[in-house]
Amino acid sequence: MAFSSVLVANRGEIALRVLRSVRAQGMRCVAVYSDADAQAPHVQFADQAVHIGSSPAQESYLLGEKIIQAALATGAQAIHPGYGFLSENAQFARAVTAAGLVFIGPPAKAIEIMGDKAVSKRAMLAAGVPCVPGYQGEDQSDERLLQESQGIGFPLMVKAAAGGADAACAWSRRRRRSPARSSWPERRRKTPSAAAT
Repeated sequence: MAFSSVLVANRGEIALRVLRSVRAQGMRCVAVYSDADAQAPHVQFADQAVHIGSSPAQESYLLGEKIIQAALATGAQAIHPGYGFLSENAQFARAVTAAGLVFIGPPAKAIEIMGDKAVSKRAMLAAGVPCVPGYQGEDQSDERLLQESQGIGFPLMVKAAAGGADAACAWSRRRRRSPARSSWPERRRKTPSAAAT
C-alpha cells in the first residue's frame, strides 16, 4: 500500500531522525508528544503534531490506541514506531494494520518470533541460517541438559529463553558429575525455559 504521510510514534532524537527521513522522501510528517515534549525539536520539525498524554510514557507513548487515533485524525497513512516503546509490540503492529494503516516495521508474526529466544532460534534453523550449536527441546530437566551438553561440547553456556541481558546466563567449562552439582545457578529453575547454546 502506497502512502504519503507518516506519523512517528516516538520522541526526541529518534523521532527527529525518522521525521527527517520521511520529509526527505517528500512525505508529510506527523509527530506525537507528551506534556514534557510540547516544545521538543521533533514536535517543532513535524508538519503536524498531536498531544497524546501526560509525561510518563505509560500515559502517552505506550498508549497504542491513542497513537492510532492520532494517525487517523491527522490523515497519516502509516505509522513508524521508531525504536523502543511500541516498536517490538506485535499487538500494536496488528492494531495499526487493522485500522487500515501501514505499520513501518516487521510484520506482527516476526515481532512475536523475535520476542522469544528459543522460538527465534528454531525459526532461524528452519530457514537455514547458520547458528551456534545448541539444544532447543521442550525437556528442560537437568538430566536432559547434561545429556545434550555432550553433543554440543564445552565450554557451554546455558541461557534462559525468557529474560534479558546476562541475568539468566551461566557458563560451564566442563561436565559435572551429577545434575545436582551442575554449574547453572538455582535461578535457572525459576525461569520459564532455558536453552543450551
